[in-house]
Amino acid sequence: MATFLIPLLGLLCLLPDVPALHWHAWPAWVGLMAGVATVLVFGNPHADRTRPLTPQLLAWSVMGLGAAMNLKTVALVGLQGFGYTMAGIALTLALGALLGRWLKVRRNTAILVSMGTAICGGSAIAAAAPVLRADEEETSVALATVFLLNASALLIFPVIGHALGMGERPFGLWAALAIHDTSSVVGAASSYGGDALVVATTTKLARALWIVPLTLALGTWISRREHREPGHGKAKRPWFILGFLAAAALVTYLPFLKPAGVLVSRVAVRVLVLTLFLLGLGLSRASIAKVGPKPFLHGICLWLLVGSGTLLALLVGWIR
Repeated sequence: MATFLIPLLGLLCLLPDVPALHWHAWPAWVGLMAGVATVLVFGNPHADRTRPLTPQLLAWSVMGLGAAMNLKTVALVGLQGFGYTMAGIALTLALGALLGRWLKVRRNTAILVSMGTAICGGSAIAAAAPVLRADEEETSVALATVFLLNASALLIFPVIGHALGMGERPFGLWAALAIHDTSSVVGAASSYGGDALVVATTTKLARALWIVPLTLALGTWISRREHREPGHGKAKRPWFILGFLAAAALVTYLPFLKPAGVLVSRVAVRVLVLTLFLLGLGLSRASIAKVGPKPFLHGICLWLLVGSGTLLALLVGWIR
């Protein structure tokens, strides 16, 4: 059964919206959950083929996502909020590291969840996973944690915002700084108002550019660490991040390429969904039992700290 089901589900991950057939493209979390459900029920007879594909597809999809970025607009917004963005990311990563040690979460999983919380959810995890050489189990658990919290934030944030009487601009900032993935940021902000959507989208895209320096720094840290600790393989350099920047620069400074960039980014999103499906196929009952609830508890605690701390900073006027 799995021999035929896995290729079929992989094809469905790649399909975009098809209005004539009333087909809606699968979001990233559906791809991941479809992979997990398939492997738990039917197993994965194609494991020897799917495992080598995963890191390659992750790298290519991250590069393609850069084609949707306008560096000028995003850089302008990023400079306006540079101080609190840098402080927020640094604090989130530090808290994530402390929580990870306290809960005894595996290092790679804790780093991936922390980067996903600090920057932009699944995209940051996808960028960091190849650099860390994280296995499918670690990456899948981190992604599942982030997607679960994304779904919760999409519903909870607007309710809290209205209950506190937040204006559209502060709510847009809160959504961008405290919700993981751009898609959920857009969803929550769009339900709050037009101004909230504009603020949230531009702020989140500016935050997403921090993938570049943080992934490069992570690669340098891994290399130095493994030089000090013999017995490790050579650390991977995140060259695909340069591809991410190159795609964004081409679309920004050669405007006639913008339609092609939109197409490339849409394809990259579908490839990312397929990649998450393949990551889900890498899990098993044994690996899930081995991981246990600690990574999810780590992600929830970190998210609650970041979300409540950001909200407090907005309400007292530290972030404007």
